[in-house]
Amino acid sequence: MKRYLILEDGSSFIGDGMGASIISTGELAIQTGNYGYQEALTDPTNAGKILVFTTPMIGNVGINAIDYESIDPAIKGIIVSDIAINITDNPAFQDLQTFLSEKNIPAICNVDTRALVHKLTEKRTIKASIMDTNDEHAFDQIRALVLPKNKSSLVSTKNAYAAPNVGKTVAVIDLGLKHSMLRELSLKQVNVTVLPYNASVNDLENIRPDGIIISNGPGKPQEVLKNLQAIFDHYLGNCPILGIGLGFLAISDYLKYELIDLPHIFNGINYPVVEQGTNELWQVAMNIDQLVLPDSIKDHMSQEYYDLHTELLAGYVFQDKKIVATAFNPEGAPGSLDAHKIFTTFLDMME
Repeated sequence: MKRYLILEDGSSFIGDGMGASIISTGELAIQTGNYGYQEALTDPTNAGKILVFTTPMIGNVGINAIDYESIDPAIKGIIVSDIAINITDNPAFQDLQTFLSEKNIPAICNVDTRALVHKLTEKRTIKASIMDTNDEHAFDQIRALVLPKNKSSLVSTKNAYAAPNVGKTVAVIDLGLKHSMLRELSLKQVNVTVLPYNASVNDLENIRPDGIIISNGPGKPQEVLKNLQAIFDHYLGNCPILGIGLGFLAISDYLKYELIDLPHIFNGINYPVVEQGTNELWQVAMNIDQLVLPDSIKDHMSQEYYDLHTELLAGYVFQDKKIVATAFNPEGAPGSLDAHKIFTTFLDMME
């Protein structure tokens, strides 16, 4: 069945429909990773996006129980050049077509994804729809579409829950956290309680945390800072705080550091970051559209991490205020393990 990807600029792309046969609208986004498609599909940070995969084929290894980043994906669709139909006959793996149908995610394959990438490098945000037609009425609908705000409130847990262990107690504010981050904390014997995006200081006081993590997630820092303001006021400098992705942006905004829009939104697994001092180069996973202007920081940082492309600040350690903040995902998943030491830095700060 032929389906159309239509864009707000009046252009359209035709391909073969797969997955759910529904009409879907969202924000078009590039996914540059050449592996880890399951993690990208289920990453809450991609909520509301129609992902365009730059790798020529996805689906060849199927879907497995380990690599879910959330149980219920919040993406609006995927656009690919090719989807593998035949995968391993291991009963523990599910084929991608079945997964997409079960999760109600539409897909279009046999699309010129290179042309879409060129469009996205020229414009930061493009509204798009997956539809059965590309007539004028369809374009009127996409132009009238208003993209949702505060998507973290949609993907965050509604109720607090525990991921118990025997070590230090950490409260995680869920703005759209990945399961792999909880897995990494568990491997380090961290006793975790996950709280909703709008958790209060009183909620945290009841846990008596040794540290606080502000997770990654979708949206803008201004949308979540109104809920995090009181937490930062109360705990900053008194309790170690780790901010990742959106958490990094929220902490930086709170500290009045200047956030700079990136020329191209980072959404992939192969971004080079330089650790200041050691000049060690890390390949990291990032899903973010802003970084920090170094000249806007007047404080003395214990460690800084710079994006090699833009020379903007992609992370920092601020011992005086007990802050560790990174735009990149230290757990990888997908991606390298280069940045795992960020968790060690945070745990050492709690000692």
